Amino acid sequence: MARHKPAARRWFVRGRVQGVGFRYFAQHAASTLGLTGYARNLDDGRVEVYAAGPEEKLSEMAGMLHRGPRWSDVRGVEEQEASVETRGSFDIR
Repeated sequence: MARHKPAARRWFVRGRVQGVGFRYFAQHAASTLGLTGYARNLDDGRVEVYAAGPEEKLSEMAGMLHRGPRWSDVRGVEEQEASVETRGSFDIR
């Protein structure tokens, strides 16, 4: 079985995404999928999520971020290719 080259993505999520557990939701989703990275609140009200891992798991993560946790109201998700950073876990910043 071929090993897949790790990939990375950065997402900027807008809507009602701060103060609703979005970063913890992202951390749980990433842990479930075996991805590393981080989630952090931005000053403009968005949440930035960075994740690295297999391409198919990043696609699953993107789908989860579009839905968000129960109390959130995701209005848009901007996705960017990102360089792969070696991290041991998925952190909340």
